[in-house]
Amino acid sequence: MKLPAVKSRTVQSRTGKSRTVERPTGKRPAVKLATVLTAAAGVLLATSTHTPAAAAADSLPRLNISAAYVSGVSSGGYMADQLHVAYSGTFKGAGIFSAGAYHCARGNLTTAQLACMNDLYDDNPTELRRIASDRSAQGRIDPIANLAGHKVWLYHGVNDITVKQSVTDGLATFHQGFGANVAYSKTSPAGHAWVSPLGPNPCSATYTPYVNKCTDDPQGSMLRHLLGTVAAPASTPTGTLLRYDQNPYAPNGSAAAISMGATGFAYVPQNCAAGTSCRLMVALHGCQQGYDTIGTTFVTRSYLNEYADTNNLVVLYPQATASSWTGGNPQGCWNWWGYGGDTAYDMKGGKQIETLMRMVRAVGA
Repeated sequence: MKLPAVKSRTVQSRTGKSRTVERPTGKRPAVKLATVLTAAAGVLLATSTHTPAAAAADSLPRLNISAAYVSGVSSGGYMADQLHVAYSGTFKGAGIFSAGAYHCARGNLTTAQLACMNDLYDDNPTELRRIASDRSAQGRIDPIANLAGHKVWLYHGVNDITVKQSVTDGLATFHQGFGANVAYSKTSPAGHAWVSPLGPNPCSATYTPYVNKCTDDPQGSMLRHLLGTVAAPASTPTGTLLRYDQNPYAPNGSAAAISMGATGFAYVPQNCAAGTSCRLMVALHGCQQGYDTIGTTFVTRSYLNEYADTNNLVVLYPQATASSWTGGNPQGCWNWWGYGGDTAYDMKGGKQIETLMRMVRAVGA
């Protein structure tokens, strides 16, 4: 069937102006873990009344992690699903805002545009499940049988025209076909964004910093579905926000070479720092939403830290960044279509996936 004509667009087709964020320069000294976790002062990265100043660190702390989950929005939502499917033995569930089914891009930017953002090309969840099953049999992803019974929480706003609702419908169908327990919210008036009670943008907006405030609490809904009973969020987080060097976790020690930033963040509640058994949530921002573009807005306004404090939950905020090299990533998206020539981008061996997994293992998951 001949596809309808469409206007040229990039896969990161979001509107709105980005603001410039100044960052400190110079190498940060190494800090012992005990000092980091009890630091009363640190380098303030962004104005926020909800999260403590970030303390400097060279590497992630080793913690007592009992289970791991992953969440994300837009490109971060695609990467969250890729992590969950590729390493379903590690991640017990996923929470995803505005993304499509695993491998819907098929390693091709045009397909990503037509099938994974628009509904101009059939993403065919049945075929994508077959591909995942084949990869599982070949050992390129964890056993697909792990997904049966896994909790998957999905969210799509009716004013989101960046990723069509039918695309997220396909993500729901993909996981339901493997027997996952899927919860799907699709009646919110939200635009294309991570929705949070702390969002600086109006609900229907689709512009920087892509964190919107509606009348709901998606984080509470997501965590209740993934974790079960959840305590009310803290009014003011009292844990420690760490900033860490992402380079040691990247191939050849270069995060920039795979379009990841030099700095990542982790929120560690006091109980978790003291050795209490805690769960891990990996939270992945969307395009134009990393630290290099909007500072720590996503990190401090995601409304995950507030729940983390009262539910023994460590939150890891890895960072993607823009790249200018050929076949690169000019808007700081996570790699969900195979940019940079990474043919393993959505399975074991993918450069960003393996970098993220090294971080997850480093904290004890």
